[in-house]
Amino acid sequence: MVHSGAVVAASISQGRTNFWGVDTSFSKFSDFRNDREKRDFVACGAAAGVCSAFGAPIGGVLFSLEEGASYWSTKLTWRAFFCAMITLGTLFAVRNFDSMWGQANVEKLFSFGEFNSLTGDNSNFSIWELLLFIIIGCLGGLIGAVFNAANEHLTIWRMKRVNFSKFRRFCEVICVSLLVSVVSFLMPLLWNRCTELPTDMQDWSNQEKDLVDNLVPFRCIPGKEYNEVASLILTDADTAIKQLFHFRESGANDASTFSSAALFLFFLPYITLATITYGIAVPSGLFVPSLLSGAAFGRLCGHLLHKLDHTNGTFADSGTYALMGAAAVLGGMARMTISLTVILLEATGDMQYVLPLMLTLMAARFTGNVFNEGLYDIHIHLKDIPFMEAEVPPVAERHEIVAGQVMSTEVKCLRPVERAGVVYDLLRSCSHGTFPIVDTASGGTLYGTASRSMLCTLLQRRAFGPPDALDDYDGANGGCDSLGPRRLSPLVQWDTIERAYPRYPTIDDVEMRSGDRNCWLDLRPYANTAPYTVNETASIQRTYRLFRTLGLRFLCVVNHNNQVVGIITREDLLPEALQDSLLQGRNAHINGAGPGTFA
Repeated sequence: MVHSGAVVAASISQGRTNFWGVDTSFSKFSDFRNDREKRDFVACGAAAGVCSAFGAPIGGVLFSLEEGASYWSTKLTWRAFFCAMITLGTLFAVRNFDSMWGQANVEKLFSFGEFNSLTGDNSNFSIWELLLFIIIGCLGGLIGAVFNAANEHLTIWRMKRVNFSKFRRFCEVICVSLLVSVVSFLMPLLWNRCTELPTDMQDWSNQEKDLVDNLVPFRCIPGKEYNEVASLILTDADTAIKQLFHFRESGANDASTFSSAALFLFFLPYITLATITYGIAVPSGLFVPSLLSGAAFGRLCGHLLHKLDHTNGTFADSGTYALMGAAAVLGGMARMTISLTVILLEATGDMQYVLPLMLTLMAARFTGNVFNEGLYDIHIHLKDIPFMEAEVPPVAERHEIVAGQVMSTEVKCLRPVERAGVVYDLLRSCSHGTFPIVDTASGGTLYGTASRSMLCTLLQRRAFGPPDALDDYDGANGGCDSLGPRRLSPLVQWDTIERAYPRYPTIDDVEMRSGDRNCWLDLRPYANTAPYTVNETASIQRTYRLFRTLGLRFLCVVNHNNQVVGIITREDLLPEALQDSLLQGRNAHINGAGPGTFA
């Protein structure tokens, strides 16, 4: 649902579609059609996805803050909050449609069912049990670390042996689906034990009675018995999680529970299948499998504690331990803390678990971080996505590195007024997204920047002037001062250029005629004359924070004379690139870098 929400939001932000050959473009969406607004829409869509999946609007907003957005602002906060509010309102109306929007059913507000105190006004756990919850969190972090390591090695194998071929990916999906189906059938079959349905349910809530009706009588007498393993594996995950959370087992009353053997037989194969399944060519998620396997693990811990206590009621009910186990395993895999705490609180509707969940998730995060990163971060690195972490890489903190050491000195520059053929050849020869514009008369002083999409649009529309518009511009005296205020090429309105977003024309769409190569292309009306820059002697810490905080794609590096000597991209600020820059001396950029190369 997180991915689906992000995809829908990214599509809506465009305000247009070419679906079935129909192009719909609305001027009212023009302000949203840029990369900055698109990123905000994706973050809001992720918040809406979490809200619709778990009924947790605040948790969805915090999820976008913790995992979905690289830069957060007050504007994005209220946007995500508004989006989550509308999502919850729609979800609330749909769930209560059967009551004709009268009084709402409280049980439908909580995705994991409503938790209630089993001992009156007291909490369902003792204060000293917080230590046990921390231990469960540590075990969940260890399980998550093993899950992440196994899935990482399996993903590397897929990238080498499977992902390069569509046919192999299809065959892998078929094989994994067959494996999951066979294991899901064999597990209840191997259990081959029937348990009597609970009969004494006078004190049970309607929620618990409904869960009893969902128990699966696999190879048992319907209406009288049920198969414990089949009730977990052959029912939908949402119902199985509720069963693990809400079936009572406290003290001497353990008649209506899942046995330790059944929980173990379900937990081990299920989490193994989740490890194999995550990463194949199907839309699969991490939340629900982690919650379900974690709930089985937590309930198993609670059940064993009751057995050790001879069911004297010393420990909390197994449902409480199931909730802690679900949080521990999911926190150990994804390493989320703030958002996951709020999501589980909103999904259960019981504030008594605030402190236990916080302690459990922090313990899971700290334990998992000892061994590896979270699963999301692992897959980002495996896909070679240049993602910048919130903190400056440790290699930059330990060593004295300046911007001049990490910048790329092979900069392709343009003049404020350039030949159309020169621009065309430059776009053909490299794939850079932005080009600095420099004034040649002053030795390469930075004038501004021009994006690749803008240059391709101008060439496609042939927005250039005649070849004889300038006489001595190619000489040594050519510069911005010699041009004057006159316009040397037809002006293309900015709205016309941005109307093509995000499907800008490429250089392959441009037809350069031989007679147009010497024509002049005036870039002054379109140049960004105030680009972000950094001095070549600036520290890498300052450069990194400036780059990430502003969400930049490039950063021009200049010397004390404001001449372009290099350019920095995201790849240059990754830990691997910073490590390579240590091989260069602090003053290497002074000897090896000069003003940028002109096209």
